[in-house]
Amino acid sequence: MVTGGTGYIGSHTCLCLLESGYSVVVLDNLSNSSLESLNRVEKICGRSLHFIKGDIRNTKILNDIFNKFDIEAVLHFAGLKSVSESIKMPLNYYENNLGGTVSLCQAMKTAGVFKLVFSSSATVYGEPSQMPISEDFPTGIPTNAYGRSKLMVEQMLHDLSASDTRWSVALLRYFNPVGAHESGLIGEDPRGIPNNLLPYISQVAVGKLKELTIFGDNYSTKDGTGIRDYIHVVDLAEGHLSALDALQSRSGVNIWNLGTGKGYSVLEIVRAFEEASGISIPYTIAPRRPGDIAECWADPTKAGKELNWHAERDLNTMMKDTWRWQIKNQDGYK
Repeated sequence: MVTGGTGYIGSHTCLCLLESGYSVVVLDNLSNSSLESLNRVEKICGRSLHFIKGDIRNTKILNDIFNKFDIEAVLHFAGLKSVSESIKMPLNYYENNLGGTVSLCQAMKTAGVFKLVFSSSATVYGEPSQMPISEDFPTGIPTNAYGRSKLMVEQMLHDLSASDTRWSVALLRYFNPVGAHESGLIGEDPRGIPNNLLPYISQVAVGKLKELTIFGDNYSTKDGTGIRDYIHVVDLAEGHLSALDALQSRSGVNIWNLGTGKGYSVLEIVRAFEEASGISIPYTIAPRRPGDIAECWADPTKAGKELNWHAERDLNTMMKDTWRWQIKNQDGYK
């Protein structure tokens, strides 16, 4: 079962699951995504999945799914994900991300399903004093309600696992997903003005947006702009399958960073996209945004050793796949 399976990361993970022979049931309320993503997933791989429209906070729908289908494990992506929006509307984030996970886990326990892969975030580390970030770093005080909601879910899952040894949980703390499937059929389709860097850049490139706004050029980084670890969404999806496989022989809570181990600044991403697309990206500098940190990139060593997983796709591939998706789908899935 995949919650939030029509979204950006969820849809790519559904494709990987189907290509690997799994049967997939998707639950999604379509509040920030399109069912067309799954139609295209089925087209790419030639296999079908089950889709149920519903909210993870709806206990009846959850119980109906577990009664109808022989669910072995849950991959949990459903939730709100905008840092800036979470600062403006924190209650929405706690209700959806934390409350929704409580409802999901209650339904799983009732159904006797105890394997869970949770879509967490590097934001749970707060603002670490050094880089790269490894899993043994203490969780910090996230700088926004989105990050705090993810950390609260993690803490809840630790408590749940400690109370019942049947639980086997993977907390996947991943960094900045970018790119799209190489077919150009599925990719990131933000509603309204994009909150993430790459969709914003690509929409500037096709003329949908006038220019890129870079928030802050006075960080203590090599060029003054924020540094992040950008990971190809297909690498990320494959990491979820590796974690799912690992849970077959593991119990308790398991934590893995999914990142490349390399940090790129905003200006480096702009230049890489320009090189891949042949399009010049106009930009302007604005003040820093509340909740943003200067730099953040992963130490993925643990995932390499325990999951035999490594990010394979380089920065140029990320940019080319983003551009291909944007050119083929200038209005997303519409």
